[in-house]
Amino acid sequence: MKKNKTMTIVIIALVVVILIGVVITVALMMRGGDDKEKKETRIEPSIEDILLASVDVEEITTNLSDKKFVRLTLKIQTSSEEAAAELTQRDFQTKNILIKELSEMSSKDLEGKEGKLLLENTLKTQLNELMRIGEITEVSITSCIIS
Repeated sequence: MKKNKTMTIVIIALVVVILIGVVITVALMMRGGDDKEKKETRIEPSIEDILLASVDVEEITTNLSDKKFVRLTLKIQTSSEEAAAELTQRDFQTKNILIKELSEMSSKDLEGKEGKLLLENTLKTQLNELMRIGEITEVSITSCIIS
């Protein structure tokens, strides 16, 4: 009699543990599925939307730290048309940041991919600190001539 009670308790405990495992597995799978669906249904902006939310920085020529100079143009992508309008008004601040950063760089820094990426990321960070509407999502160097 006592053996049957012990066996029944062990079987019930095993069933409970298995059920808990199944419930946790199903919950994790459902949660992971939602994330996957969100990623698949996320709509990327069209090129027209990107262009409307972008600002061209006209060509700027400035000295580098090694007494050479650089001629540079940029396209800065923002999160919205309103942010692009704000950035357009902040043109003088954009150029000021750009000149300060370039004056600390050498021509060797700008010849390599890492230096250009560093400049793009630095501009993005510093401009985002100024922005009140939206944000800078990407900075692209569209032309870079070093003399």
